[in-house]
Amino acid sequence: MTKLSYQLYSARNFPPLSAIFEKLGKAGYGEVEGFGGIYAELDEAGLKSLRADLDKNGLVMATGHFSPDFLDGNVEKSLQIAKILGMDSIYAPHLMPDQRPTDAAGWLAFGKRLQEMSKPYKDAGLEFGWHNHDFEFVKLADGSLPIERIFEGAPAITWEADIAWVVRGGADPYAWVENLGDRITAVHVKDIAPAGEATDEGGWADVGHGTIGWAKLLPVVKAKTKAKHFVVEHDNPNDIDRNITRSIASIKTY
Repeated sequence: MTKLSYQLYSARNFPPLSAIFEKLGKAGYGEVEGFGGIYAELDEAGLKSLRADLDKNGLVMATGHFSPDFLDGNVEKSLQIAKILGMDSIYAPHLMPDQRPTDAAGWLAFGKRLQEMSKPYKDAGLEFGWHNHDFEFVKLADGSLPIERIFEGAPAITWEADIAWVVRGGADPYAWVENLGDRITAVHVKDIAPAGEATDEGGWADVGHGTIGWAKLLPVVKAKTKAKHFVVEHDNPNDIDRNITRSIASIKTY
């Protein structure tokens, strides 16, 4: 496998970042994935300081999440962030409920917006894609799915597939890996706790300690997709050291 990555959103409640970088480096991760709360407000000096802290711990921020509105309205800033931090791929990660289209035409239009939005980033040599949650797999009135309409409207963007959210959306991850494998350039590797467990952690689990059969699924993902980044995530861990170490230990056995 390529270097294993860690989504820093998982560690947002465990500052400082410098300590997290040290833990990740020691645990054997080689990459991290950033999100807007880390870098959107940093000036050039701040970004370079962040890069130096990553370098010191043998980490590369190869991928980053940027909101669609930020990518639309702050192209030069987004490109600066990606360049200084060394990203090769950026992903639009989410739409708040009040921003989500309500029908197929709306999702198709959103896909077209992403397609247009991607152009300056792709021109700069960056991978540009969409990162899913569960709502993209909830059927619309016409029977289609938002995820289908998004990629119909944006034929040139890729997909960072969050497998656990696919499952929470009621979809079959194997089917989607088969259907859209050629669009998948990154994968979120996270796990879902058994029903009724880990309620204080949003029902999520450390990788290998939940209900998603990663030992079987991960080889399929590697064989059927173009994924080059495998990003460990837990949306709300209550013990960051446990999540960091147990997740990578599990993945090393697959």
